[in-house]
Amino acid sequence: MSGAMTAAAPPYGSFLATGRGKLTLALLCAVTFLDVMDGAIVNVALPTIRTDLGFSVQNLQWVVSGYLVTYGGFLLLGGRAGDLLGRRRLLIAGTALFAASSLACGLAGGQGLLVGGRLAQGFGAAMMSPAALSILTTTFRDADRHKALGVWAGISGMASAAGLLFGGVLTEDFGWRWVFFVNLPMCALVLFGTFRILKADRGRSVPGGFDAVGAVLATAGMLLLIFTLVKAPDEGWAAARTIGGLAASAMLMAAFAVNEQRRAHPLVPLSIFRIRGLAAADATQVIAWAGFSSMFFFVTLYMQNVLGYSQLQSGLSYVPVSVGIGAGSTAATKMFVRTGTRPVIVSGALLAAGGVFWLSRIPVDGTYLGDLLVPLVVMGAGLGLLYAGVQTAANAGVPEDQAGLAAALITASFQLGSALGLAVFSGIATSRTGHLLAAHTPPPEALTAGFQRALLVSALCLVAAGAIALRASNTRGEPAATAEIRQDLESSYDPA
Repeated sequence: MSGAMTAAAPPYGSFLATGRGKLTLALLCAVTFLDVMDGAIVNVALPTIRTDLGFSVQNLQWVVSGYLVTYGGFLLLGGRAGDLLGRRRLLIAGTALFAASSLACGLAGGQGLLVGGRLAQGFGAAMMSPAALSILTTTFRDADRHKALGVWAGISGMASAAGLLFGGVLTEDFGWRWVFFVNLPMCALVLFGTFRILKADRGRSVPGGFDAVGAVLATAGMLLLIFTLVKAPDEGWAAARTIGGLAASAMLMAAFAVNEQRRAHPLVPLSIFRIRGLAAADATQVIAWAGFSSMFFFVTLYMQNVLGYSQLQSGLSYVPVSVGIGAGSTAATKMFVRTGTRPVIVSGALLAAGGVFWLSRIPVDGTYLGDLLVPLVVMGAGLGLLYAGVQTAANAGVPEDQAGLAAALITASFQLGSALGLAVFSGIATSRTGHLLAAHTPPPEALTAGFQRALLVSALCLVAAGAIALRASNTRGEPAATAEIRQDLESSYDPA
């Protein structure tokens, strides 16, 4: 494109040290900030949305879950499409769709349009996020790559806390529609920067054509899995719909695996999982974010329903969490060179588990300074360490033409973990609270007891994530995939 600046790294020196390198990183981090923030910012506005549009309690969940379902469901397709069709092209298309659907959500006059807009937002995010992460991992090299991934991880982690803050401020001062309108200037900035900074890429042609069957099976399997997890707390884990949904999802993913093995040029070459530590990093992300997403959910409910905080007060309470996350991710980038990523991930998981366990001791008459501030900061520091380490380990050794797929896998594990954690742990909290209410326990005590139990299990979940991380790769630099794995990956696209 005329006038476009290339984001390709120079052959010598540090690209990140240049002005163009810093602009490239800032642009890509803006994408992840936008995607992650949007998943959190709506939560604080839900009570107002329910009153204004007349949602039932049961249907209100789809304002949040609609985004989660399509984001997680289309990630594999979006990530691979970026590798094949061009990552900048997918980033532009996804951002444009995200902006249009955000406008539709903000203007929504009824429940159907709002939920439909959220579904479209998730689809746009599924194109944006893996495209941006794969551009980052293929643009920056060596030490620059570690620093860039550390910044990316820190911004991603802080975006959740920032979303809760912005949601409170915007809802209280301007109305709930502004939690969607705020996306528009950010999308415009991303689109402008993408055209000006990133070099156009053509993707690569696929001999034998696009694997349409694999795309349908993978997308249908992921959509059904996340949809079933989201509905499980209402339907019941032993309900026929829940069991049937999980079984059908497993069958679709099994059919997808068989199709990929038989295809000469698959959508997802399964040999990518032979890259050392990639599967362990993805699994660590699933389990860790099951704990983290639940923690944010229950602590927010505790502040509003037990301590009586306003939406703005709840949002402001998470500002120190962002400081902890930033400190953790910054420390992680300095530790990688000396210790490798594995000790960083494990120590982050254990530190975060300690913070969440501390939060599981919250009393009915708790205070922010005495019972929430310090454990939230400790948890945030652990989150920063863990997330930066997982992102680096999951992308280590991945060939450049598979970067979009690797980015989609680690992002999908984030979404799957969020859905799994809320589905399982909300059931634990509700069961405990319901049992106590039936025994005529005062509501604040019953709610707090439910939150305590769910947070305790969340802490144990983070310990389990640390154990899984022991099998993640322990990279200090940017190791290449082994020759055997690289040959397997490349053969997926070799016409011969």
